[in-house]
Amino acid sequence: MCDPLAAHRPTCMRYLALCCDYDGTIAHHGVVDPQTIASLERVAASGRKLILVTGRVLPELQQIFPPLEMFDCVVAENGALLYWPRSRKEETLGQPPDESFLTALHAAGVSPLGRGKVIVATWEPHQTVVLETIRNHGLEHQVIFNKGAVMVLPAGINKAAGLERALQGLGLSPHNAVGVGDAENDHAFLSLCECAVAVSNALPTLKEQADVVTAGDHGAGVQELITELLDDDLSRYNGRLERHHLLLGTAADGSEVRVAPYGINLLLVGTSGSGKSTLATGFFEQLIEQEYTFCVIDPEGDYHGLAGGVTLGTPERAPSLDEVLQLLRQSEQSCVADLVALPLDRRPEFGIGLIGRLLELRAATGRPHWIILDEAHHLLPAARSPGAIAPPAALRNAFLITVHPDLVGAETLSQVAGIIAVGATPDAMIGEFCSALGIAPPASSPAGGALEPGEALVWFRDANRAPVRIRTTPSRQERRRHARKYAEGELPEDRSFYFRGPNGKLNLRVQNLILFLQIGDGVDDETWSYHLRKGDYSAWIDGAIKDADLAERVREIEAGTPSPGESRRLIREAIEERYTVPAGEEAEEGQG
Repeated sequence: MCDPLAAHRPTCMRYLALCCDYDGTIAHHGVVDPQTIASLERVAASGRKLILVTGRVLPELQQIFPPLEMFDCVVAENGALLYWPRSRKEETLGQPPDESFLTALHAAGVSPLGRGKVIVATWEPHQTVVLETIRNHGLEHQVIFNKGAVMVLPAGINKAAGLERALQGLGLSPHNAVGVGDAENDHAFLSLCECAVAVSNALPTLKEQADVVTAGDHGAGVQELITELLDDDLSRYNGRLERHHLLLGTAADGSEVRVAPYGINLLLVGTSGSGKSTLATGFFEQLIEQEYTFCVIDPEGDYHGLAGGVTLGTPERAPSLDEVLQLLRQSEQSCVADLVALPLDRRPEFGIGLIGRLLELRAATGRPHWIILDEAHHLLPAARSPGAIAPPAALRNAFLITVHPDLVGAETLSQVAGIIAVGATPDAMIGEFCSALGIAPPASSPAGGALEPGEALVWFRDANRAPVRIRTTPSRQERRRHARKYAEGELPEDRSFYFRGPNGKLNLRVQNLILFLQIGDGVDDETWSYHLRKGDYSAWIDGAIKDADLAERVREIEAGTPSPGESRRLIREAIEERYTVPAGEEAEEGQG
């Protein structure tokens, strides 16, 4: 963890942007008090960006709040207009309101009626007339409510859409933003921010959604938030942000084992063929789904072409540091740096140099959110040659992958909070890790020897508990390979299914699931029902296909003893639901 007194230093900041609502949040009755303005200035002085997110139109805002220029960006008109105070440029996210629509509202007696560059606004109880007029004019508009205000905007425009565009313009990610608000129209933009804060005067529904609720109201609550932001970068609230946690797997009791997406280093260990790449790819996919960016430093080309990341480098040409950094400066990009073209003795120097540049980029932009070090023992070895570049002293949000913990330098291992072991000797791997650090190993372990495919042993150093044996969730890429293998592949004889019938007169071999469905449709009802009653189908799927979920579903069908025709239909549906790849996915893979 960073030194709380040094949270303003760039290398320690998780939150690089403070995004504030205006009315009811920094302002009370439309006025921002001097203490709140001073607190906002302290945020700017810390190197963070300030973004104002409001439903007001810009001219009105400039009139009532002269210090508007302190903000790096103003998202006005409930997300429809961006104003950049430094350059005084304006950017609209929608078309101007239709004049015939405005004329119709005036004719219907809607008053007061305000307009901005995009927004049209009035007050309750005119919402019924507004909705009817939108419908009569055939407009694709939406109505947003805010404490009695009725705002009309083009579909898809709200505070979240405007804030997302503002963050892109500043080169920042929503994962590095904290938002604070008080009313209905703040739900969207607070959900976008990594940490959502409601001032104490906020509506109850907003406080229920928020990660943090301040003790103070209005500007006093914002001042309280800013003090905590500058004190420790809101690290005191990290435990509340479970909505962002990443799933490692499920324990035997059904509980999920998750990790925070920030402030933790993980070590994945296991020998070749133990399932490291499958587990790692599943972890990367979660990062992609939650829009956390990453950079994989890949010495051996194991992740070349990883979906969701742009691969730089080929077997013939290594990437340069500059092209990796240029790609990652784009706010939504992830990258695989394939180093296979570099000579072995040059990979550690390049890798450590790239880590240093990535940490500099992260200090400025918060990205990449994760640094992935495959074959970490090549880049950060336990034994360094004289004159070799030292590893970084403060590595955070790193996922290290190696064959044995003791091959990685102790200074790097000391920064690891959790170890994930796969393969035949998970207890020994955790023991090696502890021995390399000179710490006591955990007292007990549920592994009891080799792990099954798809299992892992997880231990967190700061948790006063034994390692946890989990079943990991296969990556989508792995599930597609799995589907091809068992749906269309060739199982060996000892893992094939055989339709033999009640008297053993048949000997029809089934090498995959497609053949199972085809031959199952062709055998006589007596043979089909014989194996159904014995539970042979679920036993084969569980033991040979190794799909416990499908086996359980087929077991339920067998227990119901439906008619031959009905049971064939139900089992076919269960198999095809899991092993038929959609046409779009096929096309996507072909392009990869």
